[in-house]
Amino acid sequence: MTVPEAKQAMEQFKMEAASEVGVSLKQGYNGDLTAKQAGSIGGQMVKKMVEDYENRMK
Repeated sequence: MTVPEAKQAMEQFKMEAASEVGVSLKQGYNGDLTAKQAGSIGGQMVKKMVEDYENRMK
């Protein structure tokens, strides 16, 4: 990401999603996550983005 504010917002979003699915993330590299943990974070992020989009369409 070339916009620093966007990168910071995405990091915060990722941390929130991880917290919601019970995965503990640390700042920086998280290469010790399992594929299941990483997938659950990404899935939660997509779920929240879709929900936000649907709410905006109402």
